[in-house]
Amino acid sequence: MMRENSLKRVVLVNGIPASGKSTLTRLLSQQFGFPVLTLDSVKEPFMASFAPVDRQRNRQLGCAAYQAIWKIVGQAPAECIYLIDAWFGFQPQSVLEQGLQQAGVSEVLELWLQITPDEAVARYQSRLSQRMPGHPGAEYLPELRRLAEQAQPMALGPLLRVGTQEADHLRAVKWLRHQLTATGYTFPLNESNEEDERVTTALSATGRERRAL
Repeated sequence: MMRENSLKRVVLVNGIPASGKSTLTRLLSQQFGFPVLTLDSVKEPFMASFAPVDRQRNRQLGCAAYQAIWKIVGQAPAECIYLIDAWFGFQPQSVLEQGLQQAGVSEVLELWLQITPDEAVARYQSRLSQRMPGHPGAEYLPELRRLAEQAQPMALGPLLRVGTQEADHLRAVKWLRHQLTATGYTFPLNESNEEDERVTTALSATGRERRAL
């Protein structure tokens, strides 16, 4: 993939915990070949090193991981578009704006994962046994429900609200391709010809992974 200008972009895959960010991020990375940064992937090695981790230390490590993400983005060349998977609302929006500025980001594309309170609680609860020690447990469920009722996207640039269905994910792929093309990002000439077929294949693989869990 090539670029025609020096515009530095990031794609925020944003949503509350258990909203489906990882599934969508994985699909987008497979489709576009973009590198991924996730808050948990940066944070969890430190959680393991500093175990046991309580809620306060978890949050401190999350804030540090957040800053590390923007350091990584800032050191990357402009043509490197990162997919950043995180719940960005855990800190004030001003912290995000400062991180973007320090990283030299000039365009922010956001995919906002929408989920109902009941679905968010059910998903989080079903994954409690798989969560690394140090993440909030069942005591977090009432707070998560309130988040699902109130949380909103960052809305610092073009925004698409995405549901949890496969059709929503296909729409997200097409939207992201359109947004990048509109701002001068150039894809290989033959890449769009088989787009729907490749996305369908990726969605099918994702569906098999979900059923295997």
